[in-house]
Amino acid sequence: MQYRRLGRTNLMVSEIGLGAEWLERHNAEECRELVAACEEQGINILDCWMSEPKVRTNLGEAIKGRREKWIIQGHIGSTWQDGQYVRSRNLPEAKAAFEDFLARLQTDYVDLGMIHYVDQRDDWEGILNSDYLDYIMELKKNGTIRHIGMSTHNPEIAKLAVESGIVEMIMFSVNPAFDMLPIIDDVDQYFEDEFDISLGGIAPEREELYKLCEQHDVGITVMKGFAGGRLFDAKRSPFGVALTPVQCLHYCLTRPAVASVLVGLDTVEQVAASVAYETAGEEEKDYATVLAGAPRHAYSGQCTYCGHCKPCPMDIDIAMVNKLYDLAVMQPDVPASVKEHYKALPVNASDCIGCGGCETRCPFDVKIVERMEKAAELFR
Repeated sequence: MQYRRLGRTNLMVSEIGLGAEWLERHNAEECRELVAACEEQGINILDCWMSEPKVRTNLGEAIKGRREKWIIQGHIGSTWQDGQYVRSRNLPEAKAAFEDFLARLQTDYVDLGMIHYVDQRDDWEGILNSDYLDYIMELKKNGTIRHIGMSTHNPEIAKLAVESGIVEMIMFSVNPAFDMLPIIDDVDQYFEDEFDISLGGIAPEREELYKLCEQHDVGITVMKGFAGGRLFDAKRSPFGVALTPVQCLHYCLTRPAVASVLVGLDTVEQVAASVAYETAGEEEKDYATVLAGAPRHAYSGQCTYCGHCKPCPMDIDIAMVNKLYDLAVMQPDVPASVKEHYKALPVNASDCIGCGGCETRCPFDVKIVERMEKAAELFR
C-alpha cells in the first residue's frame, strides 16, 4: 500500500480507503472481517457518515483495541431521527449525534471532523455564523477533532470552503464522468439515467477546484470514484465504453491534491479487488487510452496528468511540470511555493529538447512542447 500526505493535516493516508456506507448490510462479525481485511492490506483511513446506530456500534467493535491504526473521518450533522438519517445543523441534534458517534466507535477523538454534506450556497452561508460552526471550532480547540474537513459534491461550495481557511481537507465526488458536469447543487442529478451534457472535457469549475486545493494545501479524499458503478457498464457510461475499477482509481489518484479514494467496500473480495490497484501495471491503470478511444471522446487538448507522455529522453517529469504550470497561471504572480516545487525538480521544462516524442504518446493531443516552452519562460 502506498500512502499520501493529506494536505496540511500532514496525515499519511492510504491511497485506497474504506467507505463504510455498505456496513449497514452486515452484522458485527461480518463487519469485523471486512475491517480486518482492510487492515491486513494496509488501508488506514475510513469514512463513516452514517447515523444508523448499528453501523456505528459494529464499526466501533471492529476497531476496538486497534484505534491507533485508523484515521477516522467522522461527520458532524448526520443525525438519526425517528429511525432514519436526517442532515441537521441544529446544534442540540448535531451535538447529540456526534457524541453518539464517539461513544459507539469507542473513541474520544476523531482525526477528521467533517462539516457534513454542504451542497447549497445558502447552507454554507448559514453555517459560517452559527453555533454549529462554533461547536466544531470548540471540538478542534479541545482536541476532540484533530482537523476540520467538509464533504460536498458541489465545486462552487468546495471552493468557498477552501478559500475560507476553515477546512484543512475536503471529501469530494471525483470520477471521469462527474468531472464533465457543471455545478450541480442536487446530488441526485449525478445519478440520472443519462447525463444531459456536452462532452467537452473537464468542467472548468472542477479543474479549478483541484488546482485551488493543491495551491492551498487542502487535501482531497474521494467519494463516488466509480460513479455508482455506471462507469463499469458501456451502456450506462457517458463515454460509451466501460472502465475498470483500477482505471477509475488511477483517474482519481492523478487529480491534483487527491490523497485517498474511499471505496464503498461490501465484501472481503472487494477489498482485495480495490487494493489490486497497488500492484497493477501501467497498462491496467491506463484510463487515458480508453477515454481517448471512446466513441464519445471528451478530453482533447487537456492534460489529465496521466503520465502517458513518458519516457522523456531528458527524464523530465512532464506531468508534474504541467501541473505546476497550471497552478502557477492561476495567479497574477507565481506563488513562491509553486516556484520552490519547480526549482526542486532535478530536471525541468528548460531541459526540453523539443523532440516531440511525448506528443506522439499523448492520447489527448496536448501540445506538450509548447507547454514546456511556456513553463520554462514562466518559471525563468
